[in-house]
Formats: sequence, structure tokens, C-alpha cells
Amino acid sequence: MGHLVGAEKISLAYPTRTLLTDVTIGISDGDAIGVVGRNGHGKSSLMRILARDLEPDNGKVTYRSGLRVGYISQSDVPTMVESKAATTVRDWLFGDRTEYDYASDPLVREVVGGLVEPIPLDISVADLSGGESRRVALAAVLIQDYDLLLLDEPTNHLDIGAIVFLARHLRSRLGSGNGALMVITHDRWFLDEVCTNTWEIHDGMVEPFEGGYAAYVLAKYERDRIASVVETKRMNLARKELAWLRRGAPARTAKPKFRIDAANEIISKEPPIRDSVELRALANRRLGRDVIELRNVSYSYEGLDVIRSESIAVGPGDRVGILGVNGAGKSTMLALMTGRLAPDSGSVMIGQTVKFGSLTQTFEFEESLKGKRIFEVVEKYRRSFSIGKEDVSVANLLERLGFSSDELATHLIDLSGGQLRRLQILMTLMEEPNVLILDEPTNDMDVDMLTAIEDLLDSWAGTLIMVSHDRYMIERVTDNQYLLIDGKLHHLPRGVDSYFEALSVAAEAKLGGRSKLAPMQQGSSTTSAGVQGPKRSRNKELNNIERKLGRIDEKIAKLNDEISAITYEEYQRAIELGQQVKSLVAEKAVLEDEWLEISLE
Repeated sequence: MGHLVGAEKISLAYPTRTLLTDVTIGISDGDAIGVVGRNGHGKSSLMRILARDLEPDNGKVTYRSGLRVGYISQSDVPTMVESKAATTVRDWLFGDRTEYDYASDPLVREVVGGLVEPIPLDISVADLSGGESRRVALAAVLIQDYDLLLLDEPTNHLDIGAIVFLARHLRSRLGSGNGALMVITHDRWFLDEVCTNTWEIHDGMVEPFEGGYAAYVLAKYERDRIASVVETKRMNLARKELAWLRRGAPARTAKPKFRIDAANEIISKEPPIRDSVELRALANRRLGRDVIELRNVSYSYEGLDVIRSESIAVGPGDRVGILGVNGAGKSTMLALMTGRLAPDSGSVMIGQTVKFGSLTQTFEFEESLKGKRIFEVVEKYRRSFSIGKEDVSVANLLERLGFSSDELATHLIDLSGGQLRRLQILMTLMEEPNVLILDEPTNDMDVDMLTAIEDLLDSWAGTLIMVSHDRYMIERVTDNQYLLIDGKLHHLPRGVDSYFEALSVAAEAKLGGRSKLAPMQQGSSTTSAGVQGPKRSRNKELNNIERKLGRIDEKIAKLNDEISAITYEEYQRAIELGQQVKSLVAEKAVLEDEWLEISLE
């Protein structure tokens, strides 16, 4: 594999902090590198340096002769939209290319079909929403034949379907070993699906790990264990994350190369991530029997039915995740549940003891808070709070959400997007709600902070309703997931894995004019979904693939049980079994891609 780009002894510092110190790295053909680290520690700066968009203070960056680099940053899209406001989406994507030229290009057809549809190509760029602009800008980069792709938060504003497409496209693109990818993202599922290596940026250095996010978590924990690290709180979070990864998808942990018995010992000692029975009992005491109930609620916007005759009951201690494509009405559903929107018909019942805490997608602080510092904003709250059975102080919450003592004097207007998001979560929790509404809580968050927030929510006693496109977090934090489509909620019995199956069934029902997915039963945590009438031939193919996937899952589970029972002296056997698991995981990935291709035809 050829060398594409290298950075030698690069350093970068600002007046208040040093981001990079004598960093030497390289990217070669076939590399798929995920970059993780705390907000403000230099991830985007490193990518800008490699893209030659930012000059380092010291060191140099070298490119292979003729290297073609595709780069899109978080801040590029608004600038692109402004410069292309007078043009159409077609002009932005294809420029002077003829329709025959781009329509006959399989790469263009794949990318446009996966990201741009159903956005009309002749619509003005000025009329695009923020999410649509992001999709078009990303597609404009992906349809080019670049040797190196540098993508900064490409999954922002994408729904789950688009994220899955993007992961599949990038894997296929890099499968031949030609070209490379460097991506910054907080989406941990995406990191696991796409990346073969992970770079962690911290303390001015870049530390490489083999494998995606799961392998990174495992290797990082083992590194800290060997070094006898005494950062107890950080280690506790790593253990909890490790146990979740192992129990939720054990095959993913076969990538890192370290002592399997040590990992299994860690997992066996880690208790369940939360005590659901105890949290539900606490929630019952705080909330009583009645929380939220929607009865035959409908809501329309500009003549379009957003919510259609929906009946939902959410009880004390329920943890509900709501999924759906962009524009499906998820935020509208939250607004109806909290009473911020009045339905056109039907009724909304909210319990007398309910106290909402809502985390919206945007952070808008009061006029009176402008110009104030962090410590001035939080000093009005009580000095301690109860989260589950635990009493925590304001200082403890600030620390757990990543605010150091030095940052407390920072003015709100000087905070980054990630810092504002953390402060918003902090202020929401300090209001001591008993029903927590989270609308896209992962926006602008780094991976470390997502882990810390998940840990905090594990001990939070109350009803939780979350809307998110981050499949990792929504499965990690909620107990039941639902799909909102055509104004109705439908239970996903296998979590996000059944998301595309439900979309496919709904599409067939619409095309055939038959009954749609079975709606969520009032007050029930499980429903059935299906289509009445004759099955189309592709359903047989899908069912056949699903049976194969089921058999593979059984084999993987059996092998992992064998690995767990192996002693240290039999480590060679463990390695052999691990290779078998790895082969099965690869076979499963091929089948899942085949299933998705058939379902989206």
C-alpha cells in the first residue's frame, strides 16, 4: 500500500492552550482512521493541517505527488450555501457536466440515491434546510474520485438511513485498498462500522489504536490497567462502557490483541449498567401512576398531517427512544407530549406531579444571562441534588460534564458548541425534573462526554423520552425504541436493527395500498408489525437472509461462550476461536449489506 500523506513533528498552540506537540503521523492507501478526543483538544485542527487549510506553528506536511484530497469541515457548509445561493442543487453537484455524463456514472447514481434523494435537483440552494445543505455538500465531495477523504462530523444532521448508507459506501470505496479516509465523528456505531484504526488526541499528542470504537475502548482500558492508572472515575466509565459493548455486541470485541482472560474478568465483575427495578420504584414515588397520555391526537402543519390519530401512554420510569427519518415529526411529537403544542384533535393528559426538563436541539439562553460567566449562571441553583439514590453537588456535576475549575470563569458567549450543550444539560438536570425530554442530545458532543452523560443517565430516576439519530446512544440509554412514520409510532422489538425492516414494510404497505405497520398498543411496550396480503418475491429473499443472520448470531454467541470459559493457559485456543468469530462477523456484514440493498430497491 502506498503512502499518501505524512505530518512530521507538527505543533500548534494558541495563547490559552497547546493543541499539538511534535506530532508525527502518516496515512496510507486502505487506511480508514477515526479520530476521537475531547472537544477543543485539536481534532479539527489536525484535520485542517492535513488538508493544508491551516499552517502549523512548526513541522511540515508532505503529500504524495498528484494526491487528490476531498475535505469537508463543520464550518464549510454555511459558506458553501452562501456562495452557491443563486444556483441549483444540480449545478452545485455537477457543474458543467452533461446529464448523460453524470447519470451514467455509477458512483454518482449511488451517492445521489443514498444522500440527495428526495431533494429535487432543480431546487434553489437558498431554499435548502440545514440538514439538506449538509447532505448535498457531502454528496458533492463523495461523487468525486479523491484519493483521500477528510470528513469532519459527516453524520451531523443525517438520519439513521443516511448514516448506514454512508458507512456502507465508504467501506465499499476503501475495500479495494486504494484511497484512504480520515473521519472525525461522535457516532460510535459509525466508527465501528467504517474505521480500521482509531487516533485519540489528548494532551497535545496523537495515540493510535488498532480497530474501531469497541477495540479502542478495550485497548485503552487495558493500557490503563497495565500502567496502573489511578484515575478511578475514568476507569469506572471505561468498565461500564466495556461491559455494554461486550454484552450488546460481543463479536465486536474480537479485534484488539491483548489478554482475553483479562477482558473477560473485567466483564464478569461489572454489574448491569443500571438497576431498572429500583429506578422504576423511585420514579413511581416521584411521579405516581399518571405521566403522559395522548388520546387520538392529530396535528397538521401547513396542510400536511404530521401526527395522525395517535394514542400513547408513557408511564413512570419508562425509557423511550423515538427514531425516524428527518421531517417525520419527532420534535413535533415531543412538543405535543410536553404540552408546548396543542393538538388539532384529541387530548393530551399530563400527570399533576409531572415536572418536565427539556433539552432542545438549540441552546438559547435568556437575555439576562448574556455576558455572564459559567459560575454566575449556576450559582442560583441549590448546592446539591439527588440523582437516583446519589446526592451530588453542583461542583460534582460540573466536573462530571467536563468543566474544569479554570473554565468556570468563561463567559457564555465564548463557549464552544459542545460546551454550551453540556451547560444546557447541566442546567436541565439542576431544575430537578422527573420527566426528561432529550431532543438530539448528541449534537456537538465528543465521545468522552457522551460516555459521561450516559453514565449520569444510568442513575437518573424518572421517565426518559429521547429523540436521536445516534443508534449507539439510543440503544444504550433507552429500554424501548419506536419508529415514527406516517404520523404513527411503531415498536421496534429488536431495537435499531429492525428499523430498516419496519421502513421497508411501511413502504410496501403504501405501494400496495394495504394496511401499514401495526401501531403501538396503548400502554404496551411491545407490538407486532406486518403487512396483510401476498408477499412480494423480495420478501422471501429478505427472510432467507434473516434466517442466515440468525444462525450466524447463534454461532457467534456459542463461540463467545467458549472464549469466556477458556483459561489463560489455553490462550492459543482463544485466539483460534477469536479468528472464527471475526470470519463470522465479516460474513454477517456482507449479508446485512445484501439485506439493505434488497430492502431499498
